[in-house]
Amino acid sequence: MTNRKSPEQGQAHQKRRGLVPLILFGGLVAVGLGVAVTLNWPVTSSAGANSDDLVQVSLGTSVYTENCTSCHGANLGGQANWRIRKPDGRLPAPPHDETGHTWHHPDKQLFKITKSGVAALVPGYESDMPAFESVLSDEEIWAVLSYIKSTWSPEIKLRRDRRMQRAKQ
Repeated sequence: MTNRKSPEQGQAHQKRRGLVPLILFGGLVAVGLGVAVTLNWPVTSSAGANSDDLVQVSLGTSVYTENCTSCHGANLGGQANWRIRKPDGRLPAPPHDETGHTWHHPDKQLFKITKSGVAALVPGYESDMPAFESVLSDEEIWAVLSYIKSTWSPEIKLRRDRRMQRAKQ
């Protein structure tokens, strides 16, 4: 007895065989698109510091409390005599409230200092401020900056906005 297929069976088999490469190709395209979207998908919470984003500010409050208060203070007041160099030549931690100069700097600069350390902006500068790139995610750094900005008065926010506009010109 031979194992011969009827003409109808042969045609059905040919159709299924023709679908296999199509299905494999479609699967590869789907996986490729998934990888591309995942790698390029914007993370809105790490796009910048938004003091009006309550979720970001809440996260920033927690991260600041855990990682920043030991130097910059629970109330963002910094260390005493923060403008006077210590015996080792380094400056104490500055305040992040309105009495300091944090609000004088653009968000991207503050982000870079926090992530990579002051020396990333001023090569050779020695500071007690560590780089937090191996400790905090970008999202957490932006959240801390959002928290800090959320504590500034409307007047300071306005003065900062004007300062940033002048810097762009």
